[in-house]
Amino acid sequence: MLIPVILSGGNGTRLWPVSRAAYPKPFIRFNDSLSLLQTSYQRALNLPNVTQILTVTNSEYYYQSKIELTTLPNFNPQKKFSFLLEPISRNTAPAIALSALFVQNLINSDAILLILPVDHTIINQSKFNTCVEHAAYLAKKGLLVTFGIIPNKAETAYGYIKYTDVYDTSQGYYVTSFHEKPSLTQAKVFIEQGNYLWNSGIFCFSARTLLRNLEKYNPGLYIKILHCWKLTKKNIFFQKKFFSKLILDKKSFYQIDKISIDYALMEKTKNIVVIPADFGWSDIGSWDVLDTLIKPDENNNRINGDAILQKSISTTIYNQNTSKKRVIAALGLKNLIIVDTNDAILIANKLYSQNIKELVEELKNNDYNAYQYHQTVYRPWGKYTVLEHEKNYKLKRIVVNPHNSLSLQMHEHRCEHWIVISGIATVQNNQSSLTLKEQESTFIPLGHKHCLSNLTSKELIVIELQLGDYLGEDDIIRFKADYEINPHEEQAITC
Repeated sequence: MLIPVILSGGNGTRLWPVSRAAYPKPFIRFNDSLSLLQTSYQRALNLPNVTQILTVTNSEYYYQSKIELTTLPNFNPQKKFSFLLEPISRNTAPAIALSALFVQNLINSDAILLILPVDHTIINQSKFNTCVEHAAYLAKKGLLVTFGIIPNKAETAYGYIKYTDVYDTSQGYYVTSFHEKPSLTQAKVFIEQGNYLWNSGIFCFSARTLLRNLEKYNPGLYIKILHCWKLTKKNIFFQKKFFSKLILDKKSFYQIDKISIDYALMEKTKNIVVIPADFGWSDIGSWDVLDTLIKPDENNNRINGDAILQKSISTTIYNQNTSKKRVIAALGLKNLIIVDTNDAILIANKLYSQNIKELVEELKNNDYNAYQYHQTVYRPWGKYTVLEHEKNYKLKRIVVNPHNSLSLQMHEHRCEHWIVISGIATVQNNQSSLTLKEQESTFIPLGHKHCLSNLTSKELIVIELQLGDYLGEDDIIRFKADYEINPHEEQAITC
């Protein structure tokens, strides 16, 4: 049994302002209509004989991840989809090891895991499937298998894998060493020597092999991860038809080291082989990736969205404001990246594209909400868009998904007016309950316990006007968070 494991927990801060902490890299879209998470699911579903997929992600991203999955063109409800939910990102080693424990204990102890980071693009599915077939064959022999991308240039943004003799006349080669992102001079040396591959971060192995190797080569980390799993097994395991989710124990998970699988295990073990691969792979790690996704003009400029460039060279523009017809006009630019969203714009020299993470950290330290939120914020029950925000008022457009409800809550600093634009709203306002149809409204005074629900099968759209001396999103006292009020949505079982 082959089980793809989608690693979807990273924030992707180097792709700000499109990627935000509350709407991170897995959900963003580039040239097509599918998000990175959706293309990862599609890639896994297009593998032959796959019946189950496991996703490791932050608990805050669970509901949006389900939406991304179920709206896929090739979504198949006959397959099973499990979610392992992290309270915080701890890099790839804990995510992969806990996935192995999940699969070994709850699915099949002999299963082969295919580790797929969400921030990849792969052009040739057929070649990818062939590599996976070879990797699964080697994994069944008790090997740790990694995919090495055949380099086409001296690249400094990727790590490298050095390999030597072929393993047992197969498609795999013995790995001799891993190398971190090199200087340009060193990268050229690697390319000239010819036995170096880019480190893709894609792995294949049995759950048993991964855990045995981790216990042997990194026993301290293994003990912490095993402790977390033992406490997690006491949690409630939720299951609905083709969906299941398990929330990792928070306290013990925080005690696990934040470390990549390369550092934790792959650079230590001798039980590893690499498969050279050439299936059109790209790592969506920074805005440099647009150079591979967007066709250049005669001056090596690349444009996505509404923009006009004149007398410019090697400049990339990514404009998300096409719906608002906002055009970017630029003159005399060279080697720049311009990314425009509804509430923030990035202008950067391409030489510094890897440093955007530090820029986002400064935005956070200076209390700019744009480091975390878009104007449109996705929540488990739906989404809201901030239309206007001044000192004493905030105007929102709220969309509540069918059979969903906001939490029962109260505000200490603001009152609210709700106007139904579309759909039917069920409202609790202190001790009163009422039903509002289109063009009807209600007032929520300061200090009233209130709840907004959509009991219908159609989308509910409400305009909310907030008035008060403080309008921060943290002015919420929650009494009940029943995000999914459909009684058939999930049932709890013990694991």
